[in-house]
Amino acid sequence: TAPEVSQMFGEMIGLWCVDAWERLGRPAAFRLVEIGPGRGTLMKDALRAARVAPAFIAAAAVDLVEVSPTLRALQTAALADARTGGGISWHAELGSVPAGPLILAANELLDALPIHQYQRTLAGWRERLVDVAADGAFRFVLSDPSSSDPITLPEAFSGAPIGAIVEVSPAAQALIEDIARRLTAAHGIALFIDIGRSESAPAETLQAVRSHAGHPVLDAPGTADLSAYVDFAVLRQVARAAGAQTFGPVTQGQFLQALGIELRASRLKTGKTPDAAGAIDVALRRLVDADQMGAMFKVMAIAEPSLAALAGFGEVW
Repeated sequence: TAPEVSQMFGEMIGLWCVDAWERLGRPAAFRLVEIGPGRGTLMKDALRAARVAPAFIAAAAVDLVEVSPTLRALQTAALADARTGGGISWHAELGSVPAGPLILAANELLDALPIHQYQRTLAGWRERLVDVAADGAFRFVLSDPSSSDPITLPEAFSGAPIGAIVEVSPAAQALIEDIARRLTAAHGIALFIDIGRSESAPAETLQAVRSHAGHPVLDAPGTADLSAYVDFAVLRQVARAAGAQTFGPVTQGQFLQALGIELRASRLKTGKTPDAAGAIDVALRRLVDADQMGAMFKVMAIAEPSLAALAGFGEVW
């Protein structure tokens, strides 16, 4: 993931959070929330960079939303030296994070939430389901044509050709709606970075990765990471319907470059050996280049309606 590629990623997010806090009017106490914090690398780097603003650190209470005991242990170790005014707490769900102003960040969260797949046939849209073949292996099948469609598909899919597959994530939509309502009521901003599309389009993007390589989606369930592209267009609509304002999506490359990641890379290379400086350049290119993570990953922010602008976004959508 991007935080593991280079410390620069988390540092840019940390500085963005400081800027967001300034735009919120520098609340004297606020929740700095990360959902799905992985090994704790992003938050560790973000807090280190945010030390340039001592008042931000003093006002922050860090809340990590994590259900895995194993990952909680890794996060505890990563953040052992982190100090904030409100301390660090762990939660099994966002709903248990205390009320109040908040700045929320989530990297590679939405693509891991469950999806439904639908395929267009001559008989209309039919859901793709998982069945067990005669030999005991899992396989994809289509639902009965007479079964009712439980999910309303976006209008953008209405002209999809026969055979097209579309993906919908009610779980992601519900999470975004919940966050948008909270931001609107409690004064706050949320940042999402994920692999996905800016506009809705038919596509089968469900994939499995095991040991850093592609893996058949239905083979050896539980041994590979599953993900699907995020439909940012739908999530943008959900957030707005809940009363919030949205910024982006923009590409990860555009976002990080607007925040000054290239200047940070230049300063990190100062005094380094040629090999170490070269490694920083490689990491930078991985994060921002269009043929690597720079274009594939998108960045979107959700905020209370009163904010006019946010760092890293060229315009308000």
